[in-house]
Amino acid sequence: MPRVAVVRFPGSNCDFDTLRAAEGTGADAYFVWHREADLRGADVVILPGGFSYGDYLRSGAIARFSPIMQTVQRHAGAGGPVLGICNGFQILCEAQLLPGALMRNAGLTFVSKPVDVTVERTDTAFTCDYDPDSRLRLPVAHGEGRFVAAPDTLRMLEAEGRVVLRYVAATERSPFQPNPNGSANHIAGICNADGNVVGIMPHPERAAERLLGLTGGSGFFTSMVTSHQDSSNSGV
Repeated sequence: MPRVAVVRFPGSNCDFDTLRAAEGTGADAYFVWHREADLRGADVVILPGGFSYGDYLRSGAIARFSPIMQTVQRHAGAGGPVLGICNGFQILCEAQLLPGALMRNAGLTFVSKPVDVTVERTDTAFTCDYDPDSRLRLPVAHGEGRFVAAPDTLRMLEAEGRVVLRYVAATERSPFQPNPNGSANHIAGICNADGNVVGIMPHPERAAERLLGLTGGSGFFTSMVTSHQDSSNSGV
């Protein structure tokens, strides 16, 4: 089973949820404080949701300078899987591990509700247990979740198939308001060029157990186990 490091920043509030979801797959999951510089042999790194440093200045803008982020960057550079959820996605963009930025929601209000998304890329360490175009209902909870990028960057993300999650289009008549934040191209999650760094705005850890009423998010955590097992069996 993979060793999963869940990084905690001042203001993280989804850390225990994320740890529990990872442990639910049988993974050896543990916390790493942001001031540490050692991932302690982690196979997978997760940056959970929350409000690191109170979202002071800009979401993720201070957290990206935490000592642990240099180690996370080296882990990612070596091909190690990294997942950023909500605030974690914001931190990955601020750290330039992912392109683009997360800005204030189009409605300038905090949004907290379930949304419908489709899984558009299934060859990452966090989505390989999903079928292409799987439709999931996942919660979102953010005030700065509007994904923006330069036109050339958006074209590159689309051309290279780097959109991992996309909000269901309004034409599909979702019972929940589509694109809750005004993200460009309805983008809810992306990955880097190698596919090992993934950032998503919805919270799969809040939809990973039947007790929570939604289970569609569990695949993000079972996928990292499947991917680790496949890598181990292939000798990677």
